[in-house]
Formats: sequence, C-alpha cells, structure tokens
Amino acid sequence: MQVVFNPRRKKITSFLAFLLAAAWFGAAGPARADGPQGWWLDQTGRAGIEIAPCGAALCGWIEWLRVPLDKAGKPKTDIHNPNTALRSRPLCRLQILGGFTPNGNGGWRGGWIYDPSSGNTYKSVMHVSADGRLHVRGYIGITLIGRSAVWTKPAAALTPCT
Repeated sequence: MQVVFNPRRKKITSFLAFLLAAAWFGAAGPARADGPQGWWLDQTGRAGIEIAPCGAALCGWIEWLRVPLDKAGKPKTDIHNPNTALRSRPLCRLQILGGFTPNGNGGWRGGWIYDPSSGNTYKSVMHVSADGRLHVRGYIGITLIGRSAVWTKPAAALTPCT
C-alpha cells in the first residue's frame, strides 16, 4: 500500500482544528462586566479559588478547602509537586493561576494553571459564560490538546484559609 501526501487533506484538517478552536472561544458569548474576578468553586467543589489582579494580569489562589487538614490533622500541602523542596508548602493560599490578560473577546489568555492533584502546570485560557460559570482550559501546546473545567460561584460566602 502506497501512502500519498494529500495537501487537500491537510487543509481540511487545519480548517477543522480552526473551527473547533473558534467554537471553544465563541462559546464565551457576550463579555460579562464582572469578568472572572472574585471567588469560584472548582469543578469538584472541594476548593475555593479567589481570582484577583496581580500587576497587569489576573492571578488566582486557593483560599478555601472543604477539607483543609490531612489524615494526620495537619494542613494539606503540595505533596504532588515535582520539586521536592516545594512539597511542604501549604495548599491554602497557594497560587494556582497566573498571567491572564484580556483577549479582547470577553475571555482571558496567556495564563497558566497549576494542578496540585498532579503537580503539573499548563498553559491556560478562561472565559465567563453568559450563565455566569467560569470555563477554564489547561492545555499543552495548543488549546485543542488539553482539559477543561467549569467553575461556579459559591452559593454562600466561604471562610478563607487561616
């Protein structure tokens, strides 16, 4: 069987990738005046993240944990960090988002997100949908290769970590 390079197939594949990316960013809907700043519950409901300005960008910190203590009764730490010197830092007040700037289309780009459950850091984009939920996407290389999460506003005020 002979494999022949088909430039038309490459164009179609590139076009489909463009359409998927456009659909992802187009799903942002109208820009919300409040943007992503404020408190959010992650997709598991186990962590509360506060997003606020840090310099010219937006950043986010874990400011609340449903279960803040480990089995030994001590504050949970960043045990999955690949840097062993950082594994003892507490999860409460840990910065997990940074570098987000407006994309001019109601979303935020150019940021990064740290996943304390795996110890991995990814490039990231986010936007607040018309229904008020925050869509966060961590990715490697291009936005099509990644994972999305939907964060929600907490129903009641959360008590920040101490």
